[in-house]
Amino acid sequence: MLSTELTVPSNGRTAHVPNPATPYQGDIARYWDGEARPVNLRLGDVDGLYHHHYGIGDVDHAALGADGDPASEQKLIAELHRLESAQADVLMNHLGDIGQGDTLMDAGCGRGGSMVMANQRFGCSVEGVTLSAKQAEFANGRAAELGIQDRVRARVCNMLATPFDTGQIAGSWNNESSMYVDLHDLFAEHSRVLKVGGRYVTITGCWNPRYGQPSKWVSQINAHFECNIHSRREYLRAMADNRLVPQAVIDLTPDTLPYWKLRATSSLVTGIEEAFIKSYEDGSFQYVLIAADRV
Repeated sequence: MLSTELTVPSNGRTAHVPNPATPYQGDIARYWDGEARPVNLRLGDVDGLYHHHYGIGDVDHAALGADGDPASEQKLIAELHRLESAQADVLMNHLGDIGQGDTLMDAGCGRGGSMVMANQRFGCSVEGVTLSAKQAEFANGRAAELGIQDRVRARVCNMLATPFDTGQIAGSWNNESSMYVDLHDLFAEHSRVLKVGGRYVTITGCWNPRYGQPSKWVSQINAHFECNIHSRREYLRAMADNRLVPQAVIDLTPDTLPYWKLRATSSLVTGIEEAFIKSYEDGSFQYVLIAADRV
């Protein structure tokens, strides 16, 4: 694959930058380079952890304050952010036994919130990959501000062809980023970089094969995010084909609905909230966690 080199200004590191292998990947890089939604940035401003995923758990209505509270909107934003960080905690609960000398990989790392959380929890090195130079610069800037730039780094590169050595990674994940790639190609790369016995975890939205085909709501989500949502069956089949053996498959759909219903009442709505709520409620869309071991 042809490549260039980019120096990320925030920390002076040199990152490996492939030219997009396909026009679609170029489109995705441009999409996320230009993304600056308040629903991502204002939630991250709460405590400096900038996520690009959704939340799980029951809403703490007491934390929202009483009706007419002038700070109610900021309290709602803080509650949405708490639910998003709770989601990342659940993902990390399934990574297994990670030591300070280990290296983790966040495939589709966004602005780096989960990488920071992983470093804070395990004390290990965390390598993130993203097609977006803007996201990588932001993530590396945050790592520098926190003084962890020697342990946490984002690279601009294709998650299907990472620069890591075979067996270098102790644990890896995709947090709502696998819908942008072919699953067989994705899991082949995770299988390559993971050590034998290493753990892969994904949390993702997927369409439910029992529904028959992707519903109109799933089609709306695809169009909104310029992605291609896979079925749950496709995840399990592609993992089996690439030496990733599921240890846990957890339906988080009931756990994420409170987040979406709360978000739909905020000033941060993007217009896609109804599609998520309706598809989760009619069973055509599911929110799942899959944890698999490299064998």
